[in-house]
Amino acid sequence: MSESQNKTPESHSSKKRSFNLMWLYAVLLLGMVALHFFYRSPSQIETSWQEVRTEMIKPGYVQKLVAVRNRGIVEVYLTNAGAKHFEKRIGAPADYGESDAHFYFTIGSLDTFERQLQEAQKVLPNEKWIYPVYEDRPDYFSGFITWVFPILLIIALWVFIFRRISRGGGGSGSSSIFSIGKSKAQLFNKEDNVSVNFSDVAGLEEAKIEVREIVDFLRNPSKYTELGGKIPKGVLLVGPPGTGKTLLAKAVAGEANVPFFSLSGSDFVEMFVGVGASRVRDLFKQAKEKGSAIIFIDEIDAIGRARSKNVGYSSSEERENTLNQLLTEMDGFATNQGVIVLAATNRADILDGALLRAGRFDRQIRVELPDVQERYDIFQVHLRHLKLSPDFDSKFLAKQTPGFSGADIANVCNEAALIAARKGKEQVEKQDFLDAIDRIVGGLERKNKILTADEKKRIAFHESGHATVSWLLEYASPLLKVSIIPRGRSLGAAWYVPEERQISTKTQMFHELCAILGGRAAEEVVFGEVSTGALNDLERANKMAYAIVAYYGMEAELYNTCYYDSTGSAEYSFNKPFSEATASTIDQGVQKVIRQAYEQALSILREHREQLDELAGLLLQDEVIFSDDLERIYGKRASHTRFEELDLKESATEVTRKEEGCEAKEEQTSTAATRWR
Repeated sequence: MSESQNKTPESHSSKKRSFNLMWLYAVLLLGMVALHFFYRSPSQIETSWQEVRTEMIKPGYVQKLVAVRNRGIVEVYLTNAGAKHFEKRIGAPADYGESDAHFYFTIGSLDTFERQLQEAQKVLPNEKWIYPVYEDRPDYFSGFITWVFPILLIIALWVFIFRRISRGGGGSGSSSIFSIGKSKAQLFNKEDNVSVNFSDVAGLEEAKIEVREIVDFLRNPSKYTELGGKIPKGVLLVGPPGTGKTLLAKAVAGEANVPFFSLSGSDFVEMFVGVGASRVRDLFKQAKEKGSAIIFIDEIDAIGRARSKNVGYSSSEERENTLNQLLTEMDGFATNQGVIVLAATNRADILDGALLRAGRFDRQIRVELPDVQERYDIFQVHLRHLKLSPDFDSKFLAKQTPGFSGADIANVCNEAALIAARKGKEQVEKQDFLDAIDRIVGGLERKNKILTADEKKRIAFHESGHATVSWLLEYASPLLKVSIIPRGRSLGAAWYVPEERQISTKTQMFHELCAILGGRAAEEVVFGEVSTGALNDLERANKMAYAIVAYYGMEAELYNTCYYDSTGSAEYSFNKPFSEATASTIDQGVQKVIRQAYEQALSILREHREQLDELAGLLLQDEVIFSDDLERIYGKRASHTRFEELDLKESATEVTRKEEGCEAKEEQTSTAATRWR
């Protein structure tokens, strides 16, 4: 169970809740309404002067009249006889106190009221005349409405508007017009935000050693400073997409007991001038206030691209200002002791040289595609959440997925679970993973794709040509299976197991080139003409031949000559690094290599024409054939490598699974990879 799951409800309820200003508005409104009803007694009944004159004064029911001058009303106090007479309207006498008025009416002016009162009492004896009492009573409610309420309303409106502005109209604070220059970095801590640690990152052992040292320095800085050492100010994670750079940063956030600021390079980009540099300053200011902190900038190439040489005409001047501010903060006059910048990118070749120098990003950690052992460890991490069959063996998955990144492996495991659920299975089996790999690499199987008999026959011979040449050449990638079932944009496919070698010889590359051209060669041998189905093959063959000639210097015409640009600056240059004569020589060398490989493929297929026909017929019949079928037709493959002899070490996850009684038996399966036409 993770830490987040162990938290009690009390720990969540103890978090500080933000005060809502709307509650204050509601209390003030209710207070005003209560004051109004409390001040105006509900027992008083409104009447008119005509009713008072005819039904109360003339019969002698009026005891007292009180004129409230500042409110423009006259209160009528009845005698006991009058109260009994109007009992149906005013209720029982017990509902009134001695100082309570029974009725009230509104007057226009005191002079008019006095004159009307005298005229109404002319018919009464002088001893029964009523002389009104004049009072001034403070009207708190009216005063509040007239003077205090408008002021409070203006203040409340001002606070409301500025709170909305500061929150960006209800969004994040980073979109505020007043906080536009503030950093968008999110602050993470191990207790609340991050549950990933180094044990969740399989493979990447060398990279984990490097970043562990960073975490260890922040935890125990005296261990390094006592010897006079200084921790690197910046660490740059470089590697292809999906290899785990961001996941490694999450593990650092989970392991380090220091504040961890995370943001993307695009968070510095804004339409306003100077915003990016302002956000960089604010970010480092927040980090330095924490003492020791880690700043993680994902996809730093968004702001770290090499600066333009033509400063006078640069469409990215704002981005360059942001980069200049970042360079100053990382290694300028101001010291950032305890603040470490961790960044990730898959385009290190386009970053500015000043950003990569020592003192800024002192270390560059390469995060490469995993090898077979690392893929096995990664599979163990993702498989522990799946419900697998008891006899499942995960070793064959690592051997069958060369070139897969960590993200690809996670996708394979998830897709296999979805396929098993779609089929109504209770456990995920080996075939589900094979189907998942086929779908991810080749695409969804298109069962509604209608092929004519002639097209299907041509595709069968095309794929059989690839299989035959690759099987009979020693250094070509060994075949796993061949299919003529349409998938994605391909009408047929062949799965191979490429050898995971660090360097390649010319012979090895030439054999691979022959296998690529084997499909088109088979069409020419069988049908006497070629089709458009070899477009992808020709593209791959041309790139490989160009690399042999122009990059690796393996041809006699340009022996030991290389025109490869590792810096990537040639992409933005209008000039070629060689002359027109050299370009012609490169073209001739590429044509020569491709022609030799094609002739070699034709020779092999003509020599084994009968086996080729048998293999194509079997493929037309079954639509899918495996390496066992090729071994039965052509004999055992004379390969210099035996992939089935690879011995994978058990990862820590696998040892734990064994301790829990979840040990899987190793299946004797052939290894696999993919090669798509």
